[in-house]
Amino acid sequence: MSEKRHQVSRRQFLNYTLTGVGGFMAAGMLMPMVRFALDPVLRPTENQEMVQVVSVDELTEEPQRFDFKINQVDAWYESEESRSAWVYKNGDKVTALSPICKHLGCTVNWNSDPKNKNMFFCPCHYGLYEKDGTNVPGTPPLGPLDHYEHEIRDGFLYLGKAKPKGAG
Repeated sequence: MSEKRHQVSRRQFLNYTLTGVGGFMAAGMLMPMVRFALDPVLRPTENQEMVQVVSVDELTEEPQRFDFKINQVDAWYESEESRSAWVYKNGDKVTALSPICKHLGCTVNWNSDPKNKNMFFCPCHYGLYEKDGTNVPGTPPLGPLDHYEHEIRDGFLYLGKAKPKGAG
């Protein structure tokens, strides 16, 4: 029986070796970049603390805009970010709505359109929302305004994160 010996030439050996070493070095350079890009996505989101906004005694049945600030940590940078909310009460129930239009992110105003009284109006593309934040069919917004998580403690309204209507 004749055995065929498969011999690797010097040129093939160098080609395999340099390809392996080059691939190992490329992986060593790319892994930190991939990790840097994916780390924020894979990191669990932190729950935003509730922020004291207003005394419950100041709330009315007419939506009022209240501005507040939250502490935000972005990697190693910590800052204060300004936020706003449209807040009103209906009996004992308090509703806090985000002023950000669901169409293109413009800011909505309460009762600012003379043609549409007692509605939230987005001046960018004439979007309309009902008082409870529900979008009016036939106008540009495709969804309702986000609702802020909220709680009442010691006579003050505290707001948390804005979530889509109906989301836990």
